[in-house]
This record gives sequence, structure tokens and C-alpha cells, in this order.
Amino acid sequence: MVTTVDRAGPPVFLVSPEDLVTDSVTLSGPEGRHASAVRRLRVGERADVSDGAGTLASCVVSGVSKDTVDLTVRSVSAVPRAEPRITVVQALPKGDRGELAVEIMTEVGVDTVVAWQAERCVVRWEGERGTRALAKWRSTAREASKQARRAWLPVVAGPAGLDDVLRLVSGAACAVVLEAAATVPLSRLALPSEGEIVLVVGPEGGIGAGERAAFSAAGGIEARLGPTVLRTSTAGAAAAAVLMSGSGRW
Repeated sequence: MVTTVDRAGPPVFLVSPEDLVTDSVTLSGPEGRHASAVRRLRVGERADVSDGAGTLASCVVSGVSKDTVDLTVRSVSAVPRAEPRITVVQALPKGDRGELAVEIMTEVGVDTVVAWQAERCVVRWEGERGTRALAKWRSTAREASKQARRAWLPVVAGPAGLDDVLRLVSGAACAVVLEAAATVPLSRLALPSEGEIVLVVGPEGGIGAGERAAFSAAGGIEARLGPTVLRTSTAGAAAAAVLMSGSGRW
């Protein structure tokens, strides 16, 4: 007989830091409704909570109502930030593919996602549209963090212009620009064990010649993922996985 083992662990919910200073936590609002109505938690079941800033508490359900769930804290642990930090500069994709990119990169473990208004981006984050789009990316990262049981929420920022990205590239311990025509495979790069790795992912139309020259002058190294060409919404996650493995985080 084959026994199936659930390795996913108990669900994780996000709370404010001040909620983790006592031996009990009450999930309310959207988190409480999700725990009660969607996850249907019952008294005695495990449920963990995090403040998204490195603190993770192991809890047991002690009470359930329509919109709230009471938890008893059994233990609290501080999870240090992983090194090296990985920042992905993501050119804006069309439609909801940006949210897909953020979701997968969050699950992989990326620390920061920066939305980049690249030269060849069709999408433009301007005014209220940009505010709404950034809010969607951040909400996606929050939900994906809970699914991935992350103790640290990723930072989601933007939209960034070329000058903003150049500052990230020049200040990084290692900066990589994904380019399908590059001669160097990403898997062959020597990566630092600490500091920040910045990964630049261009739009569907590719990174412009002027942008590529600017990144090179700022210290960026062009590298390719492999023999196939990925969409911008999946290239960042695939490349981040390579960086996680090559840097020792995986």
C-alpha cells in the first residue's frame, strides 16, 4: 500500500506585527473570512501566521465563528532573510500576464519585483491605471506568499524608468540582463553568496539597443536561459530558479 504524505504544511495567514506579541491571535476581516469560510478551519487544526517581515508563529485553532478564527500560539520563530537577495526587474507584460509573473516569482522566492516601463513595452502604467496595476501586483504577491508559506513578503515596486533600473544594476553585487542572443548561459555565471543579485527581464519585443548598451556600461552581464525563448511573464521565474540554485539558496 502507498501512503500519501502531505508536505504542504498548515495554511499561513498574514497578520500585523503587533498581533504576534501575545499567546493568542484572532484572524478577522478578509483573513478571518478566508480561514473560516474558504479553508473551513476547525478547532484543534493547525494554522500558522506571519507578519510578512520574518516572524512565523505556529498556532492551533481554538475557536471559529462566521468571520473570525481564534488561534492559540504554540511557538514563534524568526526567519532570517535569505542571502543573496534576488531582485527581478520585470518589463511590463500585456494583460494579466504581469500578475502571473509576480505569482510565480513569489513562489520561487524572489525578494523584490520591480515593474519596469521598458522602451518597447506596449503597456503603459500612467496615472490611476498604474496605481491599480501596482496594487494588483502587490495583492498577487501577498496571496502567493501565503500559498508558498513565506515568512517574508516580497517587495513589489514601480513603475521604474531606465535611470531607476540603472541605479539598481550599478549597485548590485551581480547584475544579469536576460538576452536570448547572449553567448553566456545563465547557469555558467559565477554568483555571489551575499549581497544583491539584480535580474533584468525585457519585454516581448526585447530590450532596446540603447537600453542594452546602458546596462552594459553600468556593469550588467548579458546571459541567456537556454535554447528556447520564454515569454517575459515566465522568463523571470525560470531565471530566478537558476539563480536560486547557482547561489546556494536552493
